[in-house]
Amino acid sequence: MREMENVVPWKALLELIEPHYPKTSSKGGRPPYPLATMLRIHLLQQWYDLSDPAMEDALIEVPTMRRFAGIDMISDRIPDETTILAFRHLLEKHDLGQQIFEVVKTHLKAYGMAVKQGTIIDATLIAAPSSTKNKSKERDPEMHQTKKGNQWYFGMKVHIGVDSEKGLIHSVETTAANVHDLTPAADLLHGEETVVYADAGYQGIEKRDTKQGRGIGFRVAMRPGKRRTLPATPEGRVDDLVETAKAHIRAKVEQTFRVIKRQFGFEKTRLRGIKNRCKVHVLAALSNLFMARRMLLCST
Repeated sequence: MREMENVVPWKALLELIEPHYPKTSSKGGRPPYPLATMLRIHLLQQWYDLSDPAMEDALIEVPTMRRFAGIDMISDRIPDETTILAFRHLLEKHDLGQQIFEVVKTHLKAYGMAVKQGTIIDATLIAAPSSTKNKSKERDPEMHQTKKGNQWYFGMKVHIGVDSEKGLIHSVETTAANVHDLTPAADLLHGEETVVYADAGYQGIEKRDTKQGRGIGFRVAMRPGKRRTLPATPEGRVDDLVETAKAHIRAKVEQTFRVIKRQFGFEKTRLRGIKNRCKVHVLAALSNLFMARRMLLCST
């Protein structure tokens, strides 16, 4: 929390959300909590993967979290889970997750961390609850199942475009799990790439969209089966070395997914359907700040 206190662009984020944040209570009761407090609580939720009730409990029990949120246990009220939920709904309603992501990108660009000429694209599966024990007696209709290897998964996919030099996310798309990786691939390019790296699942990308592909060198991994059958000749060994070099570059995107799924704990959704897009964009913004935190701290 100490590092993120110094790297999050608080002023810009507060200015973004403030026009949408209520100035008075809609029911004429107590005034709303300070916007800065609610934003900090929301980010704590993302960093520690806490539900709304768990976030309320953490604020009561963990002094460091209260201090980070700017809450004085003696004189200040602690937001309850309903208030925490209402703030999340506010972000979702006004599509502020994507705007938070753009604000962070602009912030990083101001510190010399703009996207370069290379992009790595990839996708990861996020599981969703498959239970039908709900009012509609059905699984989340906006989630779908897909088969990877010999195993079936139910949930969604997060597709990202990452700068090949620093590993920072510049594009994010969210789809159901059964959408092919190639479908949103063109939307993951920022338009100024000269080279794009991708795994074997993106074979044929250069043929999918000739307008986007014009002037771009695609470095797509060879299919594993084909690589295993490379001949033990000088040409075969060169091809294998080329594949190894591609893999080393693509590894940056796996580090990004590690932050989102392991560091921030987003391996399974709590929310149903499209609401997760807001969360994904916020997590992408926070992942960028986490990945760039040392450079940002050295610059401040």
